[in-house]
Amino acid sequence: MPDPKRRNTIRLPNEETIVLRFRLPLLGALALTSIACGASPAPQADKQFPPAKNEPPVRTTGVWQPAAGLTQQPIWPGSPPDGTLNPQPPESVDTYQEPPEFGGKSYAVNDIAIPTMTVMPPKGRNTGTAVIVFPGGGFQKVFVTLEGTEICDWLVARGITCIVSKYRAPGGNDYWNAALRRQITPKIPRALQDAQRTIRLVRSKAKELGIDPNRIGVMGFSAGGYLVAQTSNILTPTYKPVDAIDSISSRPDFAVALYPGHICRDDGKTFDPKLPVIKTAPPTFIAQAWDDPTDPICNSLMYASALDKAGVSTEVHLFAKGGHAFGLRKRGQPVGEWPELVERWLNQIGMM
Repeated sequence: MPDPKRRNTIRLPNEETIVLRFRLPLLGALALTSIACGASPAPQADKQFPPAKNEPPVRTTGVWQPAAGLTQQPIWPGSPPDGTLNPQPPESVDTYQEPPEFGGKSYAVNDIAIPTMTVMPPKGRNTGTAVIVFPGGGFQKVFVTLEGTEICDWLVARGITCIVSKYRAPGGNDYWNAALRRQITPKIPRALQDAQRTIRLVRSKAKELGIDPNRIGVMGFSAGGYLVAQTSNILTPTYKPVDAIDSISSRPDFAVALYPGHICRDDGKTFDPKLPVIKTAPPTFIAQAWDDPTDPICNSLMYASALDKAGVSTEVHLFAKGGHAFGLRKRGQPVGEWPELVERWLNQIGMM
């Protein structure tokens, strides 16, 4: 039985030292000889994020639609606050060719001006728990299948109501503008506005959805992992209230961040100054691969350390291999066991 108060000291390449005190067991595969916090600055590391490797995507103009039987609804009663970062073309969808075992295709949504949520009800027994999923995409686009509906398929099979968030992009947060070849930092956190609103909206519909309003969690991937960190720690509304729903709490009851980005900055030297870490943040699960070429491992290490310092129960799993954007695509490999680890953790914290 590991000592719950043990200290794990990790020396980074810049000779700074992070001390991690994990209150829950650290079960990840640690590859201490290959720490890469300084490999590339965050958040600029999010500039590329394609799930398909062989063929470029095919782009079609039109609003993404979920599978038959599912309803996509706007999260705002009218136009979203603060519009978009810049005037942008109509929404479009990139279609990526995938191997048959992954459904043959996956989709990413571009130029999102009207943020939505898509509710996927549980199959079989309803646990009363809900998870809002924030897909990744570097705040350039939103990968609604790879890190959205595919994740929900796994969750609903376990009796969890799942909600896919399609938040505003590009420019909902820091993102790499390929045309300008530079990082863009918007003054208004539109993606966070959408994330806060989605949590409030889901909580307001708890009875209708058959969920417990005190068992609503968030799960995010890459840029979506940053939204997990933001919604966990920024509880003050980032927009002017538009209706009674905005008086409801936006604090998630638990949080899962997979290969989060945007947290460590300046080649791993500094923690995002815009991200406060508070003692009332929810219990948090973090997982990432040491060989992630897109978001350096320091994002997970720094965030876990800050949560622990604040006294927040934090479970961390670090895998030697897995790369970035693995989603549910690495079955049979150690990193592919993260869903089972999340299930055990949810049971442990009383959310299942």
